[in-house]
Formats: sequence, C-alpha cells, structure tokens
Amino acid sequence: MGILSWIVLGLVVGVLAKWIMPGKDPGGMIMTILLGIAGAFVGGYISTFLGFGSVTGFNPGSLVIATGGAILLLWGNRKLRG
Repeated sequence: MGILSWIVLGLVVGVLAKWIMPGKDPGGMIMTILLGIAGAFVGGYISTFLGFGSVTGFNPGSLVIATGGAILLLWGNRKLRG
C-alpha cells in the first residue's frame, strides 16, 4: 500500500473507531487519520502475532483488524488522560 492508501485507510478507520466509541476527544481530522494509521499498525501487529493475518489493503478483514487496533488505542488514550 502506498502512502496515500494509508492516509485514506487511516481516515476511514479513525472515523469508524470514533463512531464506535463516541466521546469527547481532542483533535480534528489530522488526529483521526493518525489514530487510524496507528490503529492499523497496532491491530496488524497483534493479529499477526496471534496468527490471524495482517492489514493488506482495503478489504473487510483489514478494516476490522485496523479498526480494532484504533479502538484499542482510543481506549488506552482515554484511560491515560483520565
């Protein structure tokens, strides 16, 4: 995947994560994209470690993995910030 694909995937995944876990979070569209990209990396790492596969592009499995990672990061961020 190219850099533009990662940005678009990050935006989609970040929006999905914030839609699933609504709440007051700082940051706008840039933070949402960064959350989604980081979530894709975290989700891909964890799912590869567990043997489920990794983020390979725009397919349903990759979206689920990346969204799960983004939700995990969003949850952790909220716990750290109190």
